[in-house]
Amino acid sequence: MTRPAPAPRGAVPARGTAVAVAVDAALVVVFAVIGRASHREGIDAAGVWETAWPFLVGLAVGWAASLGWRRPLALWPTGVAAWLGAVAVGMLLRVAVGQGTAVAFVIVAAVTLGLFLLGWRGIAAVVRRTRSRRRAAVVS
Repeated sequence: MTRPAPAPRGAVPARGTAVAVAVDAALVVVFAVIGRASHREGIDAAGVWETAWPFLVGLAVGWAASLGWRRPLALWPTGVAAWLGAVAVGMLLRVAVGQGTAVAFVIVAAVTLGLFLLGWRGIAAVVRRTRSRRRAAVVS
């Protein structure tokens, strides 16, 4: 009996793509909330939106550039492109609209968004690998 070929690493059903986009977007919003809270700025919807939207646009650019819907859980290229898009495009948009881009902020944003957008994918990869091994052990 022939086993079906395994799905490409990071490939998921279409509903998984929607979940991955939602997780990424939620983490960008969490980043904005944390930033606003740490600077004692208001955590109202308008303020969070003002902080988050440039990074959300950058996230979308990264997803599109990497064709992220093909492998939404993959660290490369989807996770890295989502991260770099969020940071690079986000900062460019902040400059364009007169929001701050101090060097310290760029560094903090790059590190935090990297941990968020790559970190959850790394955790998902470990979970998927563990489940796959368990299933293989049961089948064997």
